[in-house]
Amino acid sequence: MKAVQVRTFGGPEVLAVVDLPDPAPGAGQVLIATEGIGVGGVDVLRRNGTLAAFGETAGHVLGSEIAGRVTGVGDGVDTAWVGRRVWALTDGTGGYAEQAVVAETALVPLPEGLSAVDAVTLGSSGMVAHFALRHAHFAAGESVLVRGAAGGIGVMAVQLAVLGGASAVAVTTSSAERGDRLRKLGATHVLDRAGSGDGDAPAGYDIIVDIVAGAHLSSFFTKLLPNGRMVVVGAMAGFPPPDFAMPMIAAFRKSLSFITFSADTVPAPDQRAGTAEVFAAASRGELEAVVHEVLPLEEAVQAHQKMESAEVFGRIALTTSS
Repeated sequence: MKAVQVRTFGGPEVLAVVDLPDPAPGAGQVLIATEGIGVGGVDVLRRNGTLAAFGETAGHVLGSEIAGRVTGVGDGVDTAWVGRRVWALTDGTGGYAEQAVVAETALVPLPEGLSAVDAVTLGSSGMVAHFALRHAHFAAGESVLVRGAAGGIGVMAVQLAVLGGASAVAVTTSSAERGDRLRKLGATHVLDRAGSGDGDAPAGYDIIVDIVAGAHLSSFFTKLLPNGRMVVVGAMAGFPPPDFAMPMIAAFRKSLSFITFSADTVPAPDQRAGTAEVFAAASRGELEAVVHEVLPLEEAVQAHQKMESAEVFGRIALTTSS
């Protein structure tokens, strides 16, 4: 089968299309013929070595999110899965391939009419946004600011905040065109990357969902209302400086909270249930799968080049000939 390996840490050019033996499912596993493969920010961080400090190594097949059809099962797995269309998270690797092996416990059946591309566009991004808002104790009537809203998690956070009854949903983004697209998804206020540019925007927010982090994270503490919560779900601009929390400490009397969130802390059954909720909402027309572009697996390098151009709105998906 064809697969895409990370030869060494670096730019998109370190990705290589290789031929590997077809995998076989072991006990408790299923084999999936992939039809849609998600390309996300975490893939970029795994490829460029940002996550090396957490044990990531080069030489593996990239890819953590897939959708397709079950073609085989290992010992102890219900054979009724064979032939079913499913979505799944891998263990962090192995998804950029024509076939992938995942645990049976990772499977979420796809609703009728939901494409594999839409599934990998909605799946992990929607699940992370769903639980990030829950982690921040979001409630109807509260105001939300999504920092870095044009990416996969951002567009889902916007839509889920709207669906959850937010009083206002502001976004930071890099262009008027992106701002217009985010308004169509429900954003009520569009700000520039510094969090300015809309005189009608709220003076503060109950919740900030931050996918960016980086050197300017600390400046957004001033945009939190008393008892406000900032939840960081990504670090696309890198890690913040060591003293990033000083503005929060300086505003001690506002009782602000800083929270990090990783889906790794969500039990697998809850992950699956949250993803199924997102798929069901999309099937009802309540959420939109925002697909920037669909490329063949062999063009993974181009997909990552586009990711690094900061021009992607929503998500890129790879497809196979399966």
